[in-house]
Amino acid sequence: MATHLILQKIFKTGIVSEAPPAADLSLRTREQELHEEILKVFGQAVAIRHVDAGSCNGCELEIHALGGPHYNIEGLGVKFAASPRHVDVLLVTGPVSRNLETALKRTYDATPEPKWVVAMGDCAGGCGSVGAMFGPNYASCGKIANVIPVDVEVPGCPPTPAALLAGILAAVSGAGASAKKHPSA
Repeated sequence: MATHLILQKIFKTGIVSEAPPAADLSLRTREQELHEEILKVFGQAVAIRHVDAGSCNGCELEIHALGGPHYNIEGLGVKFAASPRHVDVLLVTGPVSRNLETALKRTYDATPEPKWVVAMGDCAGGCGSVGAMFGPNYASCGKIANVIPVDVEVPGCPPTPAALLAGILAAVSGAGASAKKHPSA
């Protein structure tokens, strides 16, 4: 009997999820150019290691959206890797908690040169009203730049997947704070 009531409620309520984002034709037309730019800089795919330094997981949801068919980040030659020893970019989210300060420094040190660091979100960049809440204190080191050097900050709470992709590409294409050249290029 309870199953019948649940199904009745589902049919009465209908679909309540939000509509998918509209296709961004500018991203579709630039896809080949971006892939060529990544290959020119690296001679291979760009590998990213995500480090959650103490975030609320809002940014992580947007990172997961990049892997879906709408954004197709792997089609651009951008992939995620498990080990910092095999990556080009560290993507760091959240304010750095004191418990993760040493782990973040070790991850940064384990990443081979040249390396880029992208701070994702207001908490990681220390900007906006959310980032201001997580300044240095007994439990937090504050923004990522207080612990390791940052090349690009992607603002937003959380930033959209398109903004994150633009930040990653800005870092590796040399539009970030410090342009570096990969030795294989």
